[in-house]
Amino acid sequence: MRGYNILFLLLILLSSSCEKKQTSDPLKIALSSKNPLIKGVMDSLNQYEIQIRYTQINRRNDSVVFTDFDFQVDKNNYYYPASTVKFPAAVAALEKINETDSLTVDTKFYIEGDSVETTFSKAISEIFAVSDNAANNRLIEFLGQDDLNKRILRKGVGPIRIAHRLSTTNADDVTTKPLVIYLNDSTTTSSQSIINTYPKPLVLEKIKKGQGFYADDILQEEEFDFSLKNYYPIETQHTLLKRIIFPEAFPTEERFNLNEAQHELLLNYMHTLPKDLGYDEKVYYDSYVKFLMFGDSTDPIPEHIKIYNKVGYAYGTLTDCAYIKDVKNNIDFMITATVLVNKNGIFNDNIYEYDEVGIPFLAQLGRELYNYELKRTR
Repeated sequence: MRGYNILFLLLILLSSSCEKKQTSDPLKIALSSKNPLIKGVMDSLNQYEIQIRYTQINRRNDSVVFTDFDFQVDKNNYYYPASTVKFPAAVAALEKINETDSLTVDTKFYIEGDSVETTFSKAISEIFAVSDNAANNRLIEFLGQDDLNKRILRKGVGPIRIAHRLSTTNADDVTTKPLVIYLNDSTTTSSQSIINTYPKPLVLEKIKKGQGFYADDILQEEEFDFSLKNYYPIETQHTLLKRIIFPEAFPTEERFNLNEAQHELLLNYMHTLPKDLGYDEKVYYDSYVKFLMFGDSTDPIPEHIKIYNKVGYAYGTLTDCAYIKDVKNNIDFMITATVLVNKNGIFNDNIYEYDEVGIPFLAQLGRELYNYELKRTR
């Protein structure tokens, strides 16, 4: 009888241990929430094509320790990265500036044929504050697609393939336009055009999506082919974020060649809110390009929470790559997540469920993981 009791206790302990192991993934716990903003997406996983990577951050003496949790992350399952590609463009541009004696972040320039004068610093600030497409495209003219990709890949951050500019008539041009650069207030010089390689079609799962798309206002009743579009998967986005937020956690050869002032400038712009750069806060509210935690609200973001991130939204795909830091409660973590909201399966019709489904899902996902972090023992 005594042996039976011992066996029974062992079975209870084993069962408890297995249950604890099964629920030890905080990302799975967050996604099993009964909140309708989460449940509505999780009940139709095939439709929404979500991919998520969440990283716990722990500190051991002077070291940072990352623990990653994934849900459906697969670099072979394509999703359109939209404006998230502006993050690597900003990093690569800063690195190239650092390697060019005649340039600084405050160097004034304009693109040949364009009347808008700007600086590299201003372009980068616009990229993160309001996700400005023109600012991104100016950096593409400065870098060229080939150099941008090589700079990211050679630090062990990949795969990545930036093939085109965003929302412009010359999006697919492989030859860049020269920059007219001010050497001083009255003297300018022009850079050379850069000839880049033509992109090869991507061979990936889910590279063709939906059941139709509009081209020149005419409905084409066939799948939309993304094979010549930009490619910047979850793994790559998240890895780049880690390299920029915690460069000291990586070997020297895997760090980007940014000086201290450049790194500080980049981090500052990544979390700066639109109103702090002079944008009208009624139009560009705090969460305008901060989907996780606050995207479904126009209320001000609490001052003790800083979000270093880059979002993207186009073709019904919403993505946010973010490092979230609460200085009051001393917690920080990372999330990169994407969700497709195109219920009718038609692309380029501008009928996407961004506000109804996608942004609320990302906001609640951020809140679920934030609440978990508040309670987590470190």
